[in-house]
Amino acid sequence: METTSTIERVMSMGADAWRRHTNPWSVYTRFLSMPLLGVAIWSREWIGPWFLIVVALTILWIWINPRLFPVPTSTDNWASKAVLGERIWLRRKVTPVPRHHANAAMFLAAISGIGALLFAYGLIALDPLMLSLGLVVALLSKAWFLDRSVWLFEDMMHTSADYRDWLY
Repeated sequence: METTSTIERVMSMGADAWRRHTNPWSVYTRFLSMPLLGVAIWSREWIGPWFLIVVALTILWIWINPRLFPVPTSTDNWASKAVLGERIWLRRKVTPVPRHHANAAMFLAAISGIGALLFAYGLIALDPLMLSLGLVVALLSKAWFLDRSVWLFEDMMHTSADYRDWLY
C-alpha cells in the first residue's frame, strides 16, 4: 500500500493537478503511456544508448499528462468519475472504502502486475508476443479498474461533502 502514496508523491498530484486530470482528454491520452514506454525502451535496438532520451521524454509525458489539460467544464462523465474514484481509492487509509471495492481493486492490481511483468519480459527478451500480451492484459485491467473506480466514486460521493463537491 505504501507504493501508491510514493507514486502520488513522485507525481506531485496536488489539488490542481487532480482537477486537471479529471479532463477526459487527460484520462484517454494517458492510455498511450505504456505503449509509448514500450516503444521508447524497444528503441534501444534502433538507436542504441540514445533510447534513454526517448525514455526520459516518455516519463516526462507521464508526469505532464495530468497537468496538461484544462479543468473540465463538467465532471459528470465516465472518465472524470474514474479519476475521482481513483482519488478516493488513494485516500482509503483516511476514509475507508467498502470491502467489495477494495477486493476488486486488489484483484485488478494483481492482474495488472502480471501484465506488467509480461510486458517487461517482452521488452527485455525483445519478444513481441509477450510484449503485446502484457500490454493487452495491463491495459484491459487498468480500464476495468477505472470502470470500478466510477462505481466506487458513485458509492462514496454520498458519504462526504468533499466527494459530492467533486461532481459538477
